[in-house]
Amino acid sequence: MIRFDWPTLGGKAPTALAKARNLAHHAVQWPTKAARANLTAVPDDSHSSLEWDSERAALFSRPLPTGGGDVRVGLRLAGLAIIILRGAAVLDTFELAGRRDSMVGVWLDSALRALGLKPASSVTLPYTIPSNAVARGSPYSFSGESEAFDELARWFGAAAEVLGDFKTTIASAYPDTSPIVCWPHHFDLAMVVSFDADTAQPARSIGIGVSPGDEFYDQPYVYISPSPQLNIAQLPDLPSPGHWHTRGFVGAVATGESIVALEDRGPGVLAFIKAAFEIGRVRLSV
Repeated sequence: MIRFDWPTLGGKAPTALAKARNLAHHAVQWPTKAARANLTAVPDDSHSSLEWDSERAALFSRPLPTGGGDVRVGLRLAGLAIIILRGAAVLDTFELAGRRDSMVGVWLDSALRALGLKPASSVTLPYTIPSNAVARGSPYSFSGESEAFDELARWFGAAAEVLGDFKTTIASAYPDTSPIVCWPHHFDLAMVVSFDADTAQPARSIGIGVSPGDEFYDQPYVYISPSPQLNIAQLPDLPSPGHWHTRGFVGAVATGESIVALEDRGPGVLAFIKAAFEIGRVRLSV
């Protein structure tokens, strides 16, 4: 397995990704709509979640069953394109630059029907995401944003690796840990470590993830968020490069700017996650 090249992170400033992030967040709803149209809904909504494909730098839906084998619909982040796979084979690709959502819907619906699947464009999402010009009918426009899309892909690649490494370290101790997936509502790549398996109310857990940016931070950030929320009056110091976030959620956070300032980024982020997780675990009395 090829490891992520951490020194490449920060080629574009973490605070300069907002437009690319917003467009990608909008575009990634197409794969999740395809999943919602063709997979049986489950209570935690994980049927609509997406998985990171490091080889293609893309987020893909869960497998959609067809008579000729499962297919997946994905979004390549660099340059933005919808990709349809069967196994490892690319069946089709649709570049989004210059296209309106109405055109994307026609193309994707046609491709899905040809595979014996239900169309995606009629799906109504049960949540809202930040608006943009594309959502209001304008074509996807990437003027001056190519480097930002490349950097956004690098953040997802870095996130997938460090979360995977952390999951490996805790696998034997905490087997009730969720898969690492992207949730299209918030556009974060995350997993949840559950401690009680329905034996306690409220059940204790810790969410660990990487957001590409949102209403809390206009840049990527790592978060470790215990549930139930910790008492903000009794929070201990965190190791570098973290701080406690207490608005909207309580969690340990390391921003993109603080991460790219680290001398040894990958090991540094992993060490921060381990330390913050341990604090959360102890505070939850696990």
